[in-house]
Amino acid sequence: MAEIRPFKIAAPDADLTDLRRRILATRWPEAEVVDDWSQGIPLAYVQELAAYWTDGYDWRTREAALNRFDQFITEIDGVDIHFIHQRSPHADAMPLIMTHGWPGSIVEFHKVIEPLSNPTAHGGKAEDAFHVICPTLPGYGFSGKPTQSGWGIERIAKTWAALMERLGYDRFGAQGGDWGAAVTTQIGRDGGQCAAIHLNMPLANPTAQSRDNPSDDDRAALAAFNHYRDWDSGYSKQQSTRPQTLGYGLVDSPVGQLAWIMEKFWAWTDCDGHPENALGRDEMLDNVMLYWLTASAASSARLYWESFGKIRGKGRVDVPTGVASFPKEIIRAPRSWCEVDYNITHWTTMERGGHFAAFEQPEAFTEDVRTFFATIR
Repeated sequence: MAEIRPFKIAAPDADLTDLRRRILATRWPEAEVVDDWSQGIPLAYVQELAAYWTDGYDWRTREAALNRFDQFITEIDGVDIHFIHQRSPHADAMPLIMTHGWPGSIVEFHKVIEPLSNPTAHGGKAEDAFHVICPTLPGYGFSGKPTQSGWGIERIAKTWAALMERLGYDRFGAQGGDWGAAVTTQIGRDGGQCAAIHLNMPLANPTAQSRDNPSDDDRAALAAFNHYRDWDSGYSKQQSTRPQTLGYGLVDSPVGQLAWIMEKFWAWTDCDGHPENALGRDEMLDNVMLYWLTASAASSARLYWESFGKIRGKGRVDVPTGVASFPKEIIRAPRSWCEVDYNITHWTTMERGGHFAAFEQPEAFTEDVRTFFATIR
């Protein structure tokens, strides 16, 4: 069996010095010619964030906070996989593998890992407990960067199953949103030792009825899809067709990487017009740092080249499936669409929250995960 190596985040001082130098040397564009975000993230806000990044943000404190979680690296199929493995103090805890997406990271889960793994310390019951595993996608963060093509959703799902087997878990649940939802869906399709899946962004196509005789929910979902396609999908077109070209700019410019990610925290959160209404400035910068320190702009974008537009309609998920439907999700697929491809046994319509469910609404997310998996323990 391959070695499982303990891991701690420890950015070299030279990398932090270089980051500050690069931010201070930024060559800025002129300001947008509108008074909103319709041309992209506003210059004034990016400059405000950049100034805070250099003179207010304390990476060493943030790094130490992330290192409170037990982290490891193990090689699977030729690629190093970084993961959090937070074992519960409760012996009967259920193993749960949770997968992030883009432009996220393990930082997305930093507010839910402890309540899920140690519920009695966070308002829950011992029977709610999970052993929490949060792997980093290949090409992202502290995982290795594949040097050959072929690392799409299907291969990652098999890798996650192999990881769970290596950790000694012969029955587990899986959870995810964004690319994490795609990986989790594939884990559910594959079956095996996966007992059930929970999603906060189920992947579903419009039904024939939704097009021919749409309900109000159908109309809202179709309108959201059209808006996303016309106004918000440019990043995905670039990442799915020319990830390497994009990487030259983002890997070289911290402000470029910052802006590329922060715009999505504005667009995809339930933030009433400003990302800091949904998420803290420091935790958003933590997430950006995991892309910057690992120079993973191009390697993370390659997952789009491998799998974007190829992840729906590949077979039904027969294991029990729970869905937490958040109102500001990119495309909020109605239950009727999802039931075509998933065995939906639990559905919750959330009051608040967007695309980054565990990041934005940790209490509601935790409660829904607990409630769903209680039905299959």
